[in-house]
Amino acid sequence: MSGASFCATRPGAPGAGSWSNGDASGSNPLYWDLAASKAGTKKQISYKDAGVDIDEADRAVALIRRHARQTFTQGVLTDIGSFGAGFQISGYKHPVLVSSADGVGTKLKVAFLTGRHDTIGEDLVNHCVNDIAVQGASPLFFLDYFAVGRLNAEVAGQVIGGVARGCQRNGLALIGGETAEMPGLYAAGEYDLAGFIVGATDRKNMLTGAGITAGDVLLGLPSNGLHTNGYSLARRLLFETAGYKATQKLPWDRSLTLADELLKVHRSYLRPIRTLIEHRMLKGAAHITGGGISDNLPRILPRGLAARVDTKSWRVPPIFEHLRKLGNIPEADYRRTFNLGIGMIFVVSRRHLTGAVDLLDRMEEKYYEIGQVIESARSGVTYK
Repeated sequence: MSGASFCATRPGAPGAGSWSNGDASGSNPLYWDLAASKAGTKKQISYKDAGVDIDEADRAVALIRRHARQTFTQGVLTDIGSFGAGFQISGYKHPVLVSSADGVGTKLKVAFLTGRHDTIGEDLVNHCVNDIAVQGASPLFFLDYFAVGRLNAEVAGQVIGGVARGCQRNGLALIGGETAEMPGLYAAGEYDLAGFIVGATDRKNMLTGAGITAGDVLLGLPSNGLHTNGYSLARRLLFETAGYKATQKLPWDRSLTLADELLKVHRSYLRPIRTLIEHRMLKGAAHITGGGISDNLPRILPRGLAARVDTKSWRVPPIFEHLRKLGNIPEADYRRTFNLGIGMIFVVSRRHLTGAVDLLDRMEEKYYEIGQVIESARSGVTYK
């Protein structure tokens, strides 16, 4: 899909071919004529011989088209196959578009190892949704980028099927993207995946954190595991240092394998965010991704404020403690690498605390009161 269409390849050079590696003969037209003449005596070489299978690409786009159309909302103006994707915005007096782009990181390596590709796309969508929701935006549409050395339509269908499922669950449309087959660029059986999201809000409803003051309360919403961060360290510790297999049962939960734990879907927090915004009880929200609480929470705090977090206010899930012990990870690094069981932090005023937690209770949304905003000359997070 390119825009709302599909493109199977990204050729590596302009025109029909590239110049030789610095050979002076490459600048001689006669050299090219002779080379072309010699090539003409050989067997015919197709695009498929070069590693690009257009027929497999057609099978892949048919699967992708079916998944994408299931996500279309009223704002979608173009079908899959257009050069660009059109979307009509309505319902906003002074609309502000909020956009983000992200990837899944080396969590992809776990998908390759296990052959389980059906959830990785949902990870991607939820991560992107959270990134714009914390600024008060409702997601409108999504585009994906799926790149592979040799295309397997079935795998592509599973990956984009996960993207479409994430879009449906968050109420946004998958209106386009790009599927690129690039021989020689990726290892056999591997691919890359990225996503691009656009949402909207009214200017007056943007969530910037500007109104946060000292004494405001921090509510932590639980994560669903590692989400999409810290996998480079986690994979090294689990598979290289400890020598575990993906099929190994977890010592703290014998009903799950290590693969089950590592492939748990990155949660979407859109519903609780939207609910607290609608009731005007949310002053700020921080998506806890790479950098952990230490780096992400200060991003929404005004100058002169910091956060004090009580680490005993929630139970860190066993996977994180297990990783810490395997690697004897320094405490500061531990807190900046993993979310440690908190995937989202809400900032609410003390006077709205009762109303906010009542709303969360009604949604059956678990939360912890993990600390408060404090006055400080230095922005950051202190732990107790």
